[in-house]
Amino acid sequence: MSLKHFLVSVLAIILAALLAPALGASVQFTVVGALVLAVVLALINMFIKPVISILTLPVNILTLGLFSIVVNTLLILLAAKLTPQFEFGGFWSALIFSLVLSLINILFRA
Repeated sequence: MSLKHFLVSVLAIILAALLAPALGASVQFTVVGALVLAVVLALINMFIKPVISILTLPVNILTLGLFSIVVNTLLILLAAKLTPQFEFGGFWSALIFSLVLSLINILFRA
């Protein structure tokens, strides 16, 4: 992960956290918390996500890739459990947070 990619991820987390009350997530917003969450998400995406992606490949093929959204949401929930500043009210708020985070990442990386 390059520094530019990491900074875009931090910016995406900050913007998604500002939208979090509308999404049903309770976030104690700090820049340090966003940095910690970005590091935790980077580590999860580096070590855990490839294994889970391989294990869920048959389901992902059957759902034409839509199950990867569920996998991303579960990884966001895992990162929220490991980061004390972020917690979600449930699966649906984490799903919306994950979608917003992905959209912001796509917009800023283009």
